[in-house]
Amino acid sequence: MSYMVNSFLVEVSKCIRRVTPAALLAIVFSAAALAQGHGGGEANLVLPDLDQATFLGSYGGRSLLMIGLVVSALGLAFGLGISRHIKNLPVHSSMLEISELIYETCKTYLLTQGKFLLILEIFIGSVIVFYFGFMQHFDAGKVFIILLFSLVGIAGSYSVAWFGIRVNTYANSRTSFASLKGMPFPCYAIPLQAGMSIGMMLISVELLLMLFILLFIPGDYAGPCFIGFAIGESLGAAALRVAGGIFTKIADIGSDLMKIVFKIKEDDARNPGVIADCTGDNAGDSVGPSADGFETYGVTGVALISFILLAVKEPLVQVQLLVWIFVMRIMMVLASAGSYIINDWIAKARYSNLKKMNYEAPLTSLVWLTSLISVGLTYLVSSMIIPDLGGDSSLWWKLSSVITCGTLAGAIIPELVKVFTSTESRHVKEVVTSSREGGASLNILSGLVAGNFSAYWLGMAILVLMSIAFGVSTLGLGSLMAAPAVFAFGLVAFGFLGMGPVTIAVDSYGPVTDNAQSVYELSLIEELPGIREDLKRNFGFDPDFEHAKQHLEENDGAGNTFKATAKPVLIGTAVVGATTMIFSTIVMLTNGLTSDLEKLSILHPPFLLGLIAGGSVIYWFTGASIQAVTTGAYRAVEFIKANIKLEGVTRASVEDSKKVVEICTQYAQKGMFNIFLTVFFATLGFAFVEPFFFVGYLISIALFGLYQAIFMANAGGAWDNAKKIVETDLKMKGTPLHEATVVGDTVGDPFKDTSSVALNPIIKFTTLFGLLAVELAVSLARGQGPAMGAVLAGVFLLISAFFVYRSFYGMRIDA
Repeated sequence: MSYMVNSFLVEVSKCIRRVTPAALLAIVFSAAALAQGHGGGEANLVLPDLDQATFLGSYGGRSLLMIGLVVSALGLAFGLGISRHIKNLPVHSSMLEISELIYETCKTYLLTQGKFLLILEIFIGSVIVFYFGFMQHFDAGKVFIILLFSLVGIAGSYSVAWFGIRVNTYANSRTSFASLKGMPFPCYAIPLQAGMSIGMMLISVELLLMLFILLFIPGDYAGPCFIGFAIGESLGAAALRVAGGIFTKIADIGSDLMKIVFKIKEDDARNPGVIADCTGDNAGDSVGPSADGFETYGVTGVALISFILLAVKEPLVQVQLLVWIFVMRIMMVLASAGSYIINDWIAKARYSNLKKMNYEAPLTSLVWLTSLISVGLTYLVSSMIIPDLGGDSSLWWKLSSVITCGTLAGAIIPELVKVFTSTESRHVKEVVTSSREGGASLNILSGLVAGNFSAYWLGMAILVLMSIAFGVSTLGLGSLMAAPAVFAFGLVAFGFLGMGPVTIAVDSYGPVTDNAQSVYELSLIEELPGIREDLKRNFGFDPDFEHAKQHLEENDGAGNTFKATAKPVLIGTAVVGATTMIFSTIVMLTNGLTSDLEKLSILHPPFLLGLIAGGSVIYWFTGASIQAVTTGAYRAVEFIKANIKLEGVTRASVEDSKKVVEICTQYAQKGMFNIFLTVFFATLGFAFVEPFFFVGYLISIALFGLYQAIFMANAGGAWDNAKKIVETDLKMKGTPLHEATVVGDTVGDPFKDTSSVALNPIIKFTTLFGLLAVELAVSLARGQGPAMGAVLAGVFLLISAFFVYRSFYGMRIDA
């Protein structure tokens, strides 16, 4: 592994040497442009005194938010307590050995990713020091704080991802062991406990850090802290999400194809790709979503704080809105915990004694229960916190209604996703039916149909919810702030992740159920001498091997479904947030919507050309991320086929398993590096072409990205659960029908777990960095003339094209 890391760092340094002059040029110009313009932007924001407003009769803002620190601490205790409970659950040594091996390989992956993040932070840190220290002339203390909190942001993303892997690897073996009793309820309860542990920990850490900045950092330093924090967590999330998505699908495809090549069972212990597949389940389906959720939750909060301080002129109203937003977050943490406890009581009463259960039913009830309780509390608490806002006694319910649009989306979107991805879905059953006669060909076509239909329905749902939010924003918010629609769209994104602990919990359910099935097979527990007597003597029960495997496989289908439901929620937050940032860009370019409005039309050719450019980049990204998976999977399959031993051994060697993990890590990081630099330089280049060209580009990125991501995520989910139906309901493993569904599943793997989910950080990075890039371009055109902009556009786009070339032809499979 150390050899691989060193080789990769050499490759990184070569690429960096190629691009450093242009990158430094961009940095210098960006700093100069901002120095002339906004003077540091969010970094110069000053928080008002939170005690200048009173709430609930006599409480100052600071006193009220202090309660949030207590709630955050309780949330941390809740998450740690569940983690400790799971760790102490009974487990057989054969299963514990496998889960600890999975954790060790996960540690290796995360340590490698940590080194890569530190390399990226060196360059980001250099930019921070140069821009804020030399160009903005901030004192050394402020620059240090920005650097420090960028590291805090990275550490936050990284630590919650590590915690998630640790909890999941506790839970996978305990779930697997619990299935031996032949009862389904423990197979449901343990993965959900793990998910709630991760969700409560993630949201509580995020809330605690933001409240710490708000309450204990001096007002004139809070801006630098928030901006540094946002930079760090965005960097961490982007790297972990993109690389994790590539890693997991290289391993998954490499492992799955062995079922067809060698006619072996799924998770055969002799297959050295299985451990890598289990590691990938955590790297892609736990690390990525955890870091992504942490970053999205934080950046949404920072964006709303910045908007309130910039767009709301009355200090008293600023304080009221700031306190209200954080009280909403505190309330929703409590709502999530309470809903989980209530739902657990109901589920235990209904399912604990049943021999068979629908695993999706209690998960669905948890999501809806949390959503409805959150909505009710939103109105109740808002009426108490902001009964009168800026002299208007009706705004409390209007703002609550806007947030409710996002909160309901967190429940409505999963329901729509299940229509296309659940094992009970007519679309998924059609994939199976078409595969009977048409094999892999019709299997793939039916999955494409499901993905396309899903994009229509989810797109319409998001449209309706955002339209309602916009309509409400016209009912009086304009008297308090500039651009109330921007605030409304930000609140919708805020509401999307309002019930964050539960959203993360049902998403994290999937990697545990997937791993539990693998741990069962890899432990070879059925073949251990005297195992029945061992279990009876040491654990007090007679094992039911047949029903154990059945429950694990059925539960994995539910895990697949709910992994799929969380993806569009995160994608939706990216697009809604992008809409807000694009609107801000338009306001800047049109001098507050007073000039050049005619250029926001297809009658202005650069705008139309920008729409075309954005679509092309989305499709490049889709291809590049799948290319990284394809090449990595080819190398993994090549190694596995050459080294797999099916005779005379019961399981693959640890060395061979670690080699597959190494291959996955190598190609994940190479793919991520090419993708990141392409997006970076394409954003700079298109911004320099023409400002309204760039607006069209950003709009196109968001819209093409939204529908491409939803389509790919749900097509992949349909293929995945079609295979699950064949394996569990029809019990037709090893048949031509099974082989057809395995092929469809391997096509869907990078669809649902690489390209679609990684579009979320790509959209956010492009729109965030784009606001800076277009300011830079406008400033240069004003000071140096259009010729300089044209030259720089050409330079940046050529550099971007170089990495586009590398993303395909530098990653291709040689003949």
